[in-house]
Amino acid sequence: MIADNVRADILIQAMPYIKSFAGKILVVKYGGAAMINEGVRAAVLQDLILMQQVGIKPVLVHGGGPEIDRMLKKLGKERVFVDGIRYTDDETMEIVQMVLSGKVNKDLVAHIERQGGSALGICGGDGGLFRAERLMKNGVDLGMVGAITAVNPDIIHRALDAGYIPVVSTIALRPNDESGYFNINADTAAAELAGALGAEKLILLTDVPGLLKDVADVATLISVLKREDVPALIGQGVVSGGMIPKVECCVQALSLGATSTHILDGRSPHSLLIELFSDRGMGTMIV
Repeated sequence: MIADNVRADILIQAMPYIKSFAGKILVVKYGGAAMINEGVRAAVLQDLILMQQVGIKPVLVHGGGPEIDRMLKKLGKERVFVDGIRYTDDETMEIVQMVLSGKVNKDLVAHIERQGGSALGICGGDGGLFRAERLMKNGVDLGMVGAITAVNPDIIHRALDAGYIPVVSTIALRPNDESGYFNINADTAAAELAGALGAEKLILLTDVPGLLKDVADVATLISVLKREDVPALIGQGVVSGGMIPKVECCVQALSLGATSTHILDGRSPHSLLIELFSDRGMGTMIV
């Protein structure tokens, strides 16, 4: 058991951080492996509830790739990826909309409510939150995949002011002369939203400890990275593979107005609280 004096030290250490973040908006992107494990999911949502209860304004942006894959398999539809991006035809887009804005979004809202928090599920099209145009990848058509062209954060501000944790699914309205939605990469959507909100932090929960100089050695974790050093690290191969788009999303959020960005291991219990409220922190911070 934790001794009483240790508990007191933890609270004392957290106090200045709680004070500095009070009233600030933090955007947390949540998806992938961290969503699959029930225990990890409960810890992440508990962290968000505690953040809200001490005066922070958390916004949760979620993906749902595993759930989409599961539904596609049930329906006997093959999943197709182009350069790591899900090709989304009209039928797949209907499934994405149903799974992300229906099942996944509402399950997360219900989980937060069961744990004593207050949450509001928001589709990326609600209130004109996200608008997008068709995304082409190296000249290749990806179907109903979009690139965000405009963010209207008014509905997020209204939800926060009303005392809710906004839970945002990442689909976007097509241009005004088209009906329906585009599928949006969740990391990109979180970065765009963090910038539009002027968030104090954008936090990407991943399935790695952070950015490592040597992916086989956690002791090589880069704790703090300046955004101007990112191109050199990409050139050296330190930032590679799936980490490139995540780091680029962090750089984009900074350029749009976010104060700092973080890449954390979402599988580690209460990584959000450790990063926010302790001296040692976790993961990689890009500033």
